[in-house]
Amino acid sequence: MRTEQPQMIYLKDYQAPDYLIDETHLTFELFEDHTLVHAQLLMRRNPARGAGLPALALDGQQLELLSVSLDDIELTAEDYQLSDSHLILHPTSEQFVVDTSVRIHPESNTALEGLYKSGGMFCTQCEAEGFRKITYYLDRPDVMSKFTTTVVAEQHSYPILLSNGNPIASGPDEDGRHWATWEDPFMKPAYLFALVAGDLWCVEDTFTTMSERSVALRIYVEPENIDKCQHAMTSLKKSMRWDEETYGREYDLDIFMIVAVNDFNMGAMENKGLNIFNSSAVLARAETATDAAHQRVEAIVAHEYFHNWSGNRVTCRDWFQLSLKEGFTVFRDSEFSADMNSRTVKRIQDVAYLRTHQFAEDAGPMAHAVRPESFIEISNFYTLTVYEKGSEVVRMIHTLLGAEGFRKGSDLYFERHDGQAVTCDDFIKAMEDANGADLSQFKRWYSQAGTPRLAVSEHYDAQQHTYSLTFAQSCPATPDKIEKLPFVIPVELGLLDAGGSEIALQLAGEAAASGTSRVLSVTEAEQTFTFVGINEKPLPSLLRGFSAPVKLSFDYSRDQLMFLMQHDSDGFNRWDAGQQLAVQVLQELIAQHQRGEALVMDQRLVEALRTVLGNEQLDQAMVAEMLSLPGEAYLTEISDVADVEAIHVAREFARKQLADSLFDALWTRYQANREVSKATPYVAEAEHFARRALQNIALSYLMLSGKPQVLAAALEQFEHSDNMTERLTALAVLVNSPYEAEKAAALASFAEQFKDNPLVMDQWFSVQAGSTLPGGLQRVRELMQHPAFTIKNPNKVRALVGAFAGQNLINFHAADGSGYRFLADLVIELNGFNPQIASRQLAPLTRWRKYDAARQALMKAELERIRSSGELSSDVFEVVSKSLA
Repeated sequence: MRTEQPQMIYLKDYQAPDYLIDETHLTFELFEDHTLVHAQLLMRRNPARGAGLPALALDGQQLELLSVSLDDIELTAEDYQLSDSHLILHPTSEQFVVDTSVRIHPESNTALEGLYKSGGMFCTQCEAEGFRKITYYLDRPDVMSKFTTTVVAEQHSYPILLSNGNPIASGPDEDGRHWATWEDPFMKPAYLFALVAGDLWCVEDTFTTMSERSVALRIYVEPENIDKCQHAMTSLKKSMRWDEETYGREYDLDIFMIVAVNDFNMGAMENKGLNIFNSSAVLARAETATDAAHQRVEAIVAHEYFHNWSGNRVTCRDWFQLSLKEGFTVFRDSEFSADMNSRTVKRIQDVAYLRTHQFAEDAGPMAHAVRPESFIEISNFYTLTVYEKGSEVVRMIHTLLGAEGFRKGSDLYFERHDGQAVTCDDFIKAMEDANGADLSQFKRWYSQAGTPRLAVSEHYDAQQHTYSLTFAQSCPATPDKIEKLPFVIPVELGLLDAGGSEIALQLAGEAAASGTSRVLSVTEAEQTFTFVGINEKPLPSLLRGFSAPVKLSFDYSRDQLMFLMQHDSDGFNRWDAGQQLAVQVLQELIAQHQRGEALVMDQRLVEALRTVLGNEQLDQAMVAEMLSLPGEAYLTEISDVADVEAIHVAREFARKQLADSLFDALWTRYQANREVSKATPYVAEAEHFARRALQNIALSYLMLSGKPQVLAAALEQFEHSDNMTERLTALAVLVNSPYEAEKAAALASFAEQFKDNPLVMDQWFSVQAGSTLPGGLQRVRELMQHPAFTIKNPNKVRALVGAFAGQNLINFHAADGSGYRFLADLVIELNGFNPQIASRQLAPLTRWRKYDAARQALMKAELERIRSSGELSSDVFEVVSKSLA
């Protein structure tokens, strides 16, 4: 906890370290009530920093220093300076050895940073600055060292002792204890250190690399979870093969390990050779994990594995460069998932998430550039901007250079910087040098915050047969900067004729047409492109595949959007046209409600979705996505002032209208797919995901009809499904229905069956927390008293409180402010023992300026109450202070 106001850290102040650590030798003596950490650091003066021997300031927090030696000479208190955050030594030569021994208390570490206990297991989380809670060290990513780690523990309780690299020795110790030594031959910063000790079972496999090396693969879990690892193992092997085939990247150690941990602040961590995962990101089997969970496990396993090169072998110079590894690796895992499943559906899901959540972040008080200029607490910058927008920036480079050019650039990047800690500029330079390209203007994506707006207008000259598109780009002010320079915005587009056929594209001045879809680079504040040989006024299909993370505006009529839904060859744009049509219809309903008028829905949306529903040639997952109306969170994000009640009423009215109008078509699709599901064993593959996705969204609409046969179908699906995907959907539609007896029985039955499975109980919590029926807050308060809930576990907080505050907008934003008071109370409590989770739960309150004056006042008051509640962690202090600025 802070004792004084945290200080801002600036990118412009970066300086290379005065000293480097060539070798790190660690010994951990694990006991139930404390741990002893002995560290030997082989250090030297950094030649890049010039002559002289400045003081050496080693980072350290919450450490009890037992001894310290410099070149085998034990130091006394007069020889060093010790504070809450640093141990300062005074080297007398350019090369020297530092030995320290400290006592730490992982058994009482509730912040889940550094070394801590999760149940009966010791584990670590060192990114970003957790290693300083383990021992005194230069805890920064540009100090890279070779690590040798020995772990000593009681053998019966902790038979498995793991760390980074390859195992080199092990044996018994006295008093029933044992030890194991691990050596990592690759230089790495401290944030990639990992240690695990526990009574774990293991699923093993092997992988043969492209150079014919055999790599041992191991997934360690607590014994009761041993039957939930096979999907993660399959995903790991797919990832390894894909990275070889797509990027030429081969794994470099003899062993790759994953450990599932129940108490974890993040999703997973890419520690070299020993990935530590939140159990929710690795455990999956049909009976206990949904299709979405299976896909999430596949994506996260891939993401952490891909980090072996894009993050570990080449790492960040400083934490301002976080997107260097995260943006690049999210792009890599998105492409992997697209190749493993439906590419179009994956793109739709990614963009829908980006528009709803990252665009909101860009428009809020925590807005920052992909490479921020400053921060108080780095943990607050593991954001959607760094990850998801960072990925979109990498995707734009891929679009501009082409797949072949991007591969050349990535090859050069890995070759040039292997074993180094580098910057986003180094990544861009490799892409430029490999392709003879100039990306200097493009780099503004890294330095300018906010979501650019791209307004497009058209002009058709029937006499000259030319068609012109004018693009006007702008970017709203953000907390860091008011004026923005033009970005490079790649716009992929096509032109459709009156019959829906694509027109060959030839720009004025070009010798010939070059295909029917192409990328234009918009580089100026206003820029016009003229196509020639256009014999009739076309309909433009703009920003295909969402080729840039911008807010596009073009004055499409509803009939034109329906036309694009039917004829656009770009699957993403077909979906997006449907979303734009739905938004126009929903906004019209919102306005009707605000005026006190009876709601009347434009039937063109109904007919457009009827056509989609009847098209059996379309990928069923695509049909399911097109049937999904824009969510309340997205409708809030695109509103100038969000009217919580009107948005909810309008969207629910539209859902009911669609359910009634499309009942027969929905019922036919539902029954057909449910029959296949009953006759087909569960398979975690794209075709099966698609069938269940359409079946389940059909059921969610059908349930709104109130017809007895639908209730019977929901109960049948709940009681007789062999997989969690169908069972949880059936539970959700019952929970959101008026059938109180059936709802209560289903909830009780589900809880009784899965009371011993924490991850499934998290889903049980989320389904109830997300119910938009009245009384939401009271339900959440009651569920917090349930034996399966504990505020100390991040997954539980996210499942119950996060689902309520982040997804159940009508209940969270109750006009009396009760939801806001509840969340503020929780943040104040969490701040005392897990600041990272506390600051992340704050996000809904930070958007207070989005709402009406009354809600603004209530939300702001709760932020002010948090600010004045006592001693705040730097995590919470930064978010609150920026939100109120």
